[in-house]
Amino acid sequence: MNDEADLSLLSGIRVLELGNYIAAPFATRIFADFGAQVVKIERPGTGDELRGWRRGRGETSMMFRTIARNKHSVTLDLRTDEGRDIVLALARQCDVVVENFRPGTLERWGIGPDRLTAANPDLVIVRISGYGQTGPYKDRPGFGGVAEAFGGLRKVTGYPDREPVRPAAPIGDTLAGLYGAIGALMMLLAKARGHAPAGPQVADVALYESVFMAMESLVPDLDAYGVVRERTAGNLPGVVPSGMYPTSDSQSVMIAGNSSGVFGRLMTTVGRPDLGEDPTLADGDSRDAREAELNGAISAWTTQHTAPEAVSLLSEAKVPVGPVFDAAAIAADEHYRARDMLRPLKVVVDGDPEEIRFPGVVPRVSATPGDVRWAGPDLGSHTEQILGGLLGYTAEQLEDLRARKVI
Repeated sequence: MNDEADLSLLSGIRVLELGNYIAAPFATRIFADFGAQVVKIERPGTGDELRGWRRGRGETSMMFRTIARNKHSVTLDLRTDEGRDIVLALARQCDVVVENFRPGTLERWGIGPDRLTAANPDLVIVRISGYGQTGPYKDRPGFGGVAEAFGGLRKVTGYPDREPVRPAAPIGDTLAGLYGAIGALMMLLAKARGHAPAGPQVADVALYESVFMAMESLVPDLDAYGVVRERTAGNLPGVVPSGMYPTSDSQSVMIAGNSSGVFGRLMTTVGRPDLGEDPTLADGDSRDAREAELNGAISAWTTQHTAPEAVSLLSEAKVPVGPVFDAAAIAADEHYRARDMLRPLKVVVDGDPEEIRFPGVVPRVSATPGDVRWAGPDLGSHTEQILGGLLGYTAEQLEDLRARKVI
């Protein structure tokens, strides 16, 4: 059973999500946005804890509505024998399973990869955890923030004279979700081409490794140059000039003038062509050595202009620049609207349905674009549809399971 449009890129693919919070649900949302049927298993009564995170009003947070969009919510108690039997029955009807429990949890419940693939040998499995399924730290609990610290990101984030800070977005979780989705798609592609080896196909995604992979030459710089990167405020070391610059309207703009071609145009625009033509500033290392001087010259110009003026003038000069937007600015921006990145949906927040704008779909696929069909569903709202339509449970059987709190 798949009620998605036939032209959807992943129509016909069914994904079983055994996940909570962000990492695994982020991975499966990518599938759901492009037409795969994602069956999200939630604990009866409470559901995914994300439902209660950053909730201003109502019963379900906009964070959950965003990450669980386009999915089918099925309540199922995995601590019961019958609940686990239903998971195995669902796995027989699925192409992908994505989970983010602590390593060993599914095995203790009797629904580990061996049991899942015994039920469905064609299944591919993605396992997302803090430290991975192997290694001396595998049993440690790990959330995205811990992974950002262990993976090296927190140490270099913030000001050098202050404590490290956390990014104000779940970077570790979303990176792991992206790697999880990529892993699942690669395994599906290998199977479709007949390249998959025999046995269970399992992608082991560690949160910390997903962060570490975004840290580019962190360790190579240590080995090659003896450099241990530290916090450098808003700039990347050696990437000069690049950063946030204040404007006359108490705002700021982000300018990236660190490539050699852009550097000359930037310095000409800010009234310092002498610096742009200086042969001693011809490469990145030389500009890095004079970072304070260059930033001072740029700031002297930006503080004479409003943020919109600075963006307009620098954009005309082909210098990468952008305003520093908050949520209200994003919601009002014409480019976001033109790119269909703000999708309005009717959602019950606290009483009557309200129009709420949700992020659009990425990437933009020309012939078979993804879509935002519905916001993250109410708890268990698809239980009867999935168990009845997909597994053939009768109304009486479903009522019995509900009475015994299996669903």
